[in-house]
Parts: sequence; structure tokens; C-alpha cells
Amino acid sequence: MEIKRRKSSVVKVGRCLIGGGYPVAIQSMAKTKTANIESTVDQINRLEEAGCQIVRLAIKDPDDAAALKKIKPQVRLPLVADIHFSYKLALKSIENGADKIRLNPGNIDKPAEIRAVVGALKAARIPLRIGLNSGSVKDLGHRKSAMTDRLVASCLKYVRQIERLKFSDIVLSLKANNVLDTIEAYRKVARVCSYPLHLGVTATGSSFNGIIKSSVALGSLLLEGIGDTMRVSLTADPLEEVKAAKGILESLGLSAPGVQVISCPTCGRCELDLVGIVKDLEARLGREEYRQFSPALKVAVMGCVVNGPGEAKEADLGIAFGKQSGILFLNGKPVKKIPARACVPTLLREINSRRKYASTNIKGKSTRRILK
Repeated sequence: MEIKRRKSSVVKVGRCLIGGGYPVAIQSMAKTKTANIESTVDQINRLEEAGCQIVRLAIKDPDDAAALKKIKPQVRLPLVADIHFSYKLALKSIENGADKIRLNPGNIDKPAEIRAVVGALKAARIPLRIGLNSGSVKDLGHRKSAMTDRLVASCLKYVRQIERLKFSDIVLSLKANNVLDTIEAYRKVARVCSYPLHLGVTATGSSFNGIIKSSVALGSLLLEGIGDTMRVSLTADPLEEVKAAKGILESLGLSAPGVQVISCPTCGRCELDLVGIVKDLEARLGREEYRQFSPALKVAVMGCVVNGPGEAKEADLGIAFGKQSGILFLNGKPVKKIPARACVPTLLREINSRRKYASTNIKGKSTRRILK
């Protein structure tokens, strides 16, 4: 099955291109006080290492806006200034180097304020995200209408205001707090415009509930070709958001080429700590250098003889365990027996031996979305 992506315009956020068929970009949001420069820079850089491509920062007051100027030289990710209530904070953020501004139509809607922000965006040549949430969407005479209709009506009204100002460097998001409203809102807006869409479900809750809701909603939309950037919003460490987003994209074959780990769920036949082995392997493979394979490298780690040998043969490399040892398979062929304690080091050695070739193989090809 091949996913046919929705056609959308291209928007440049810092060095990152979104829309127009470019790979879906992963976003997250720093959860530090932006004015606390040291902790914010540290979190942004850890997000980048985890695979985040765009980061949003809460701009609550003038100190936060002023901090952008000091944060930007210390990070590589594009910075999106998240603005609510005060358009002056948007102007200050643009002045201090923001790569994109997010405005919420629910709390910044005065025509004069919108004109001022759009004028500054034009001068700085940076884009705008029109970001709606179900918790702050205006009624617009649609009080009795479904939430999805209110989200879409509010979004399109705001878009028309911006377009009248001869500005079209726009990204849209329409986030509800439940799966069905989120899916329907994005489907409706996708049919009537060609702007890039940032996907997300708002206020999803803890990691467990939030990942389930986001996987269902975002996965459904991505399967339909809808979505150009995405955030998995969690009441958790933002690194968990990035990890979940990467998992969703990987499961749909939409992620950048990298290392894909296949492992069994374990059962009573498993006679070793496969859970610990897989966690250790995935943690080590989370670093950026292991996202450079083209095509993706498939690694199988299987806990027993039922499906283990078959899955290992189908992978580029893998190990099928018995008791405390397993058979290493390379390109579908059994090579040697190794003890369980040597599993992760052995697989990493094999992966690293292929990584240099993979990096050379993709050089010059459009597998990276960050402009050089």
C-alpha cells in the first residue's frame, strides 16, 4: 500500500521545509520557562538529538520574547513563538529572531493587531501558524454546531483575514481534545485549502492515554495523506512526544530511513530478559547517527524458536534466541551462536559496520529535510 500525500504549498520554517510532499516533520514544545535560557537551550538540544525537527516555545511575557535572541545562537532547531492574548509579544518575538509565529484566533482577533503581526511577518519573511484548539475556539454564531464545524469556520474566517493582507505563508492546525472531532476537522479543512497542516490532538493526558489517542487520530489522517507536521501532545517529558511521533511515522513508512527494530511480545516460551535487551538496544539506537540508513535497516530481536528464525531471516540482521543464547542472522543467513549478554554489542557492531556505507549511499539524495 502506498500513501498518496495531499498536495499542499511549501512553507519554510528556519532550515526546515514543510508541505509540498516533503517528509512529515516532527514538532514538540519546550516545557521550560522560555526566559530560563540555560534550561530551555538544554531541552531544545536534547529534543533535536531525539529526532525533533521544529520546537515551539511559550512566549508568556516580554522576558520570554527577549530570551529568543539569546536562545537562537545556541540551538539548531527552528523556533516557533507560541503567542496568546498579546500581539505585542508576537512583534517582539519576530524582532528577536523567531522562525515562525503561532497565533490563536480564539484570543488574538482584532483586525489592527492582526495587520501589525502580518506586516512584521512579511518584513522578516517568516511564516504564521494559525492554531486553533477546541478549548478556545470562538462560537461565531455556531454555538449549537458541532465542534468540528466551529473549528473549521473559525479557521477559515481567520485565513480570509490574513489572505486579504496579501499573505499566504501559512500553516493551519485544528486540534480537538478527542479523536473523532480531530479527524473530522482536519478532513474538512483539507478539502477546502492547500495550506500545510500541522496535526495534533490537544489535551490528550498522560503518556499512555495520549499516545493511544494521538496514534489513532494522527495515524488515520496520515494514512489518508493528510498532514505535513505533527506533534504528539503529552502530559510528560517532551522527549516522549518525539519518541511517540517517530513511532507513528515509522509504522506507516513515513519516517526518514533509519534502523527499525522488530521484536516479539514474549510469552511463556521466552527464557531470557528480552524486554531489557530491546529497551537497551532502542535506547542506543535513538541517537541521530542511526537515522542515516537508506533504505531503512531492519533488525529483528526474537525471544523463541516459534517465529524467531523466520523473522530474523526476513530482517537485514537479527537474533533468534533459545535459552541464554541465540543465532545471529545476517542478510537472511545464520552466521553464529552468541550469548544473550553479547546481543546488543553484537548488533551495534553490525549496524555500525553498515552505517558508514549508508551515510555515503544517501549523500546528495533528498532523504534529509533540513537544508544544508
